[in-house]
Amino acid sequence: MRMHHPPHPGEIIREFCVEALHLTTTDAAEALGVTRKTLSELLNGRSGVSPAMALRLSRVFGRTPEGWLRLQQQYDLWNIEQSVDMSRLRRIKAA
Repeated sequence: MRMHHPPHPGEIIREFCVEALHLTTTDAAEALGVTRKTLSELLNGRSGVSPAMALRLSRVFGRTPEGWLRLQQQYDLWNIEQSVDMSRLRRIKAA
């Protein structure tokens, strides 16, 4: 079942990882081995979870890399569904 308007993964990371552990953005970025700017862009929804970031998040905060990527995929898919008109598309049936 698809989630209605899933949150950006950055919101989840901010709330359940950074804030829950009482980390600053700088401390979390250092633990992830990325710049503060890179993490800030993710936390503020200006960038997404890449495969490399998913590996980092998995190592530092837990959850599988696939789980982090799935959050990003759900967010991206929901957003594109809001802008693509699929009303004229029909399934092709085999003869």
